[in-house]
Amino acid sequence: MNILIIEDEPRAVNQLQSMLELCGFEYVLLDVIDTVEDTIQWFQKYTKPDLVFMDIQLADGLSFEIFQKIEIDSPIIFTTAFDQYAIQAFKVNSVDYLLKPIQQDELDKALEKFKKSNRSSLIEPSILKQLLGSMQVSKRREGILVKEGGGLVQIKISDLLYIYSQDSITFGVTSSKRYIINETMDQLFDSLDVNEFFRINRGQIVAKNSISKIDSYFNHRVKLSVINPRDQEFIVSRQKTSDFKVWMNT
Repeated sequence: MNILIIEDEPRAVNQLQSMLELCGFEYVLLDVIDTVEDTIQWFQKYTKPDLVFMDIQLADGLSFEIFQKIEIDSPIIFTTAFDQYAIQAFKVNSVDYLLKPIQQDELDKALEKFKKSNRSSLIEPSILKQLLGSMQVSKRREGILVKEGGGLVQIKISDLLYIYSQDSITFGVTSSKRYIINETMDQLFDSLDVNEFFRINRGQIVAKNSISKIDSYFNHRVKLSVINPRDQEFIVSRQKTSDFKVWMNT
């Protein structure tokens, strides 16, 4: 059984592989891909896999964007950290979906459903439009709970200058303070306004109003100067540089 994993969090990839081994699922891992663009190129170059595990939020955008450019008829098991994303549509147009953190019994059920399916999973254009629309609508959030002292306080999303991950801890930075946030980078970005926040690489999300300067950087990347950088460097990944420039112009 040849499988492809499309996921931008290494820990999630390792967890999924361990769980597949626990349930006795025999497979050959063809590749692990973490961006929309690389996924498109992979399918244009290689033979389709027997099964695809696909995260919804990838390093450079939503995985649904892949289907706007290429046709994938391999069965797909979607993974998502949020259950409000048109879940019924997943059930109709893919083998299944798994809500993160993935549970072993749910993975077992999804694999059993895959074995009984006709092993074809074309996503209809009308459903794709619905999914993309629901994702964009949901990407708005006004407040967020953060740690302060021994408790929690709510701060405004509009006060965040940037968010970053370090040693598996997520931090949010305002003009005056740094906070610990009990959410992953994926969870946070999936709930932010994409017009105001951009994920420049796997470990950093920046607010448009925090950027004071953009400089060219080697390997076709750009480096950002932001308010209150706190010893952080902000370098837009090569895969995202083009989209970032478009985002800054809107």
